[in-house]
Amino acid sequence: MKLIYKMKKSLFAIVALIALFACKNNSKTTLEVTNQRENTIKYPSDVIPFMDQWKILLGDGTRSESLVNFRKDDFFYVETDKDTDWVVYKTPNSGITSRTSSNTRTELGEKKRWIPEEGGRLTGTLKVQHVSTTGDARVSSSYSVVIGQIHSDEGHENEPLKIFYKKFPDHTKGSVFWNYEINTEGDNSGRWDYSTAVWGHDFSVVGRSPNTYPDEPEDGIALGEEFSYEVNVYKGMMYLTFTSEGHETIRFAKNLLKSDFAKKSDIPQQVLTRYKSKRRVGIERGNAYASESQFFKQGTYNQANGKSTKSETYDGDIAKQYANGSYAEVWFKEATVGESTEPNQ
Repeated sequence: MKLIYKMKKSLFAIVALIALFACKNNSKTTLEVTNQRENTIKYPSDVIPFMDQWKILLGDGTRSESLVNFRKDDFFYVETDKDTDWVVYKTPNSGITSRTSSNTRTELGEKKRWIPEEGGRLTGTLKVQHVSTTGDARVSSSYSVVIGQIHSDEGHENEPLKIFYKKFPDHTKGSVFWNYEINTEGDNSGRWDYSTAVWGHDFSVVGRSPNTYPDEPEDGIALGEEFSYEVNVYKGMMYLTFTSEGHETIRFAKNLLKSDFAKKSDIPQQVLTRYKSKRRVGIERGNAYASESQFFKQGTYNQANGKSTKSETYDGDIAKQYANGSYAEVWFKEATVGESTEPNQ
């Protein structure tokens, strides 16, 4: 009996020892898997390392001022396409946005402030993957997304630059254009944007009815087609350069210290046609944005909403919007922000 007891006791000890090693091995395996998974996650700051100079607002209202090793599924993350990593900015037609806008965004906001006389420089290489497939074709901002901005942080807080991409639903190619918003003289009720085409149409080209579209631009940019922009504000002048393989390189220069629209007679016909029936058309202060605090923005600022563009929002259900084309999505593979440089043009 004693021998049997000792054998049982020894057998129990062996089983316990095996179980202990098994647990240790399982724990080690789990830890290794966890570490391996963490090591495979790529953050936007791994792809574009300037993220420490920005804060962000996402389409669901999430805000963060620390973007190193920050990501959020379905809004701000990394995708790999043909061995190239891209930072994805995605936002629905309806979500939670800033106090001054009806449009949602997953968009960077520069932490630094500067005045036009000091200047600054922003670049981006990107491709627009999706814009809202619903909207009112008569409304200029339907089917469009803003992919880069200069935003004022003083006065009326207007925008001396918004870079747009827009594509009508039945078209293969879309348009790239930029808008200048006047720094309105007096109150801001008379503010307006003047639009300039880069490739394709400008902001003023719209449909004749909610569901009829203008002619497709012959020199437009398709969804998924790569292009780049440079915004260089140097000694009060804004220099813009747009490049894309297979397209003509386009350059512009705009004075931010002296207005082109300080008199009624300066107001372009494009503006009178678009705004006069809707509201007062004002003039700009003579020194435009001189000495006014500015900052850059970059990412996806969706211009589709359920109010002005009558875009479908599915009562704000983000999952339904993503599933049914009610969103904007832009991928950046390269971008820089920093001091201005003396222009070549």
